[in-house]
Amino acid sequence: QVQLVESGGGLVRPGGSLRLSCSVSRNIFGFETVEWHRQAPGKQRELVASFPRYGSRTYAAFAEGRFLISRDVSQNTMDLQMNDLQPEDTAVYYCSAHVGTSDYWGQGTQVTVSS
Repeated sequence: QVQLVESGGGLVRPGGSLRLSCSVSRNIFGFETVEWHRQAPGKQRELVASFPRYGSRTYAAFAEGRFLISRDVSQNTMDLQMNDLQPEDTAVYYCSAHVGTSDYWGQGTQVTVSS
C-alpha cells in the first residue's frame, strides 16, 4: 500500500509564499510521474504541476512562473514551492503518484490566501 502525506499548507496573505511537501512511502523514482493537483470549493480538481520520471516538468498556465515542483529521490519526497500567491489560489492541494493504471493520492492540505 502506497501512502502519500502532504504538509505545509496554511493561511498566507496575497503576495506571500508557501512550500508544500509530500512524503511518499515508496521509492519515488518508481512512479512514471508525480504531480500536484488542487481543488477549490465548488470546482473540479485540476492539475497544478507534473514531474515525470524522465523529461521536463510541466505546469498549468496559472502556475507557470510562480510555482516550482521538485522531488528528492533520496528522501522520497516531492515539494511545491508557491510564490506570489493570490486569493484564487485558495484550494485543497493534493500530491499524487502514478504508475501504469495505478494512481495514489494524498489526503490533501488546505491553502488559504486571504488578507
